Amino acid sequence: MSVVLILMLAGCIPAGQDYEPPQAGYAAPAEREAPQDRYDPQDRYVPQDRDEPEPPDERISAPPSAPPAWVAQPVTPDARTITSSTYVVQSGDTLRGVAERVGAGAENIADANDLDPPFTLRPGQRLTIPGGRYHLVRPGQSGIAIARAYGVKWADIIAANDLDEPYMLRAGRRILIPGGTRPQTLAERAAAFKIDLGDIATGGGEPAIPEGNKAPRAATIVRRPLASLTPIATPGPFSGSFFWPVSTGNVVKRFGAGASGERNDGINIAIPIGTPIKAAANGVVIYTATDVPGLGGLVMVKHGDGWTSVYGHASRILVQRGQAVRRGQSLALSGATGFADRPELHFELRKGRAPVDPLSELPKR
Repeated sequence: MSVVLILMLAGCIPAGQDYEPPQAGYAAPAEREAPQDRYDPQDRYVPQDRDEPEPPDERISAPPSAPPAWVAQPVTPDARTITSSTYVVQSGDTLRGVAERVGAGAENIADANDLDPPFTLRPGQRLTIPGGRYHLVRPGQSGIAIARAYGVKWADIIAANDLDEPYMLRAGRRILIPGGTRPQTLAERAAAFKIDLGDIATGGGEPAIPEGNKAPRAATIVRRPLASLTPIATPGPFSGSFFWPVSTGNVVKRFGAGASGERNDGINIAIPIGTPIKAAANGVVIYTATDVPGLGGLVMVKHGDGWTSVYGHASRILVQRGQAVRRGQSLALSGATGFADRPELHFELRKGRAPVDPLSELPKR
């Protein structure tokens, strides 16, 4: 398994070509009457304890997922380039107002001048304005789409703007685009653009919403696809423990570099086709697809505190993006899709974008 799992379907579709959203047997999980989940003051999803969910009713067909935000809302590279300068604060100035006037990002100016909230300015104060390319984020634009538009890495945008978990962009904010200021050709941007699971795990696939708006609450049952431009609520604090996604099966590929030098970002577990794949912890589904190169059917679940779990080689997906899931709930059925050389599950755990050896986090069998 390659260290970078490139998702060719994830925005690498030529302009003007119709997007065909993933089709293939989806089924919604049947749910029993359960305690209501709640949200903490930061509007983070906090699932409540309840009994083990019943197995999914495979007779119930769910609609296919909507195309991801980076496909539904492409980005035009129209960043404004400014030079480094100094600004003298006038009476009545605010940080946001200064940023609008000079064309830089308010957060970048705050970082350059060691300003802390509530960012109070004093008349006569001299502010360093960091130069560079600044892109104005519009509603619905995602980090992955912005990275693709400029031929840079989403991870580099995170670093350049000092973004923190959950890495959600806000419409109306200007973000610094790293790299040179020379405009790139379409071919250069396409050649430079790469997307991996770490981009999705670090919020690159979530659409931007206006400052102050909140993501809708995750639902335990999803009867229709969550709109591409609707962001996902951030999960609450992580419980601190993961459980095996399958109860049987042997680990046939371990984490790290193999004998041939090829790196595996997770573990592979040999199991019969059609085995239910269970959520390793409470969380919210952030991505599903049926034809990811190398991994085939794929589900990604966000658990809070920067943790994400990944389930690949599925033959059938049973959940939808934006759905709240409980530990032990069936997410998919196992298969031999992608580059699997036998019926198996590819399972990853990530902290931020960094893969972590699942065997170090799972209980001993």
